Amino acid sequence: MIDISWAHLAVIAVVALIVIGPKELPTVLRTAGQWIGKIRRMASEFQSQFQEALREAEMTDLKQHFDDISSAAKDIPRFDPIATIRKEVEQVVADKPAAEPPTPGPDAPAAALDAPPAPPASPPPEPAAVSAPPPEAAAQGRSAGGRPE
Repeated sequence: MIDISWAHLAVIAVVALIVIGPKELPTVLRTAGQWIGKIRRMASEFQSQFQEALREAEMTDLKQHFDDISSAAKDIPRFDPIATIRKEVEQVVADKPAAEPPTPGPDAPAAALDAPPAPPASPPPEPAAVSAPPPEAAAQGRSAGGRPE
């Protein structure tokens, strides 16, 4: 900005008073004030348009970012982790050669090769529950006082 001190302003005012004269000075100052007001309004309008352009550019960036996120969100329904894992496992299995069943050594008996696998061992039987004698049997062994005979 223009750097004008009070001394410079005083010199300009004295020169304007001498050159323009006291009769025309108020009209000239009013006109200068109107011009300064117009210049300020133009500067303010330019500044607001510049800030609006910046906001629009920022909005464009935000809109682009939003579009990227929304396109990523549209891919979520097609995301199936189980199918992806299944496909990868099948691909690994297809790439790996099939494993051959183990061949028994020369010491293994031939009957062991043809025999079906043994069933799993059954769990041990549960111990029989000890039951109390029926109430009539217990009552016969007692006397009238409730003591055993």
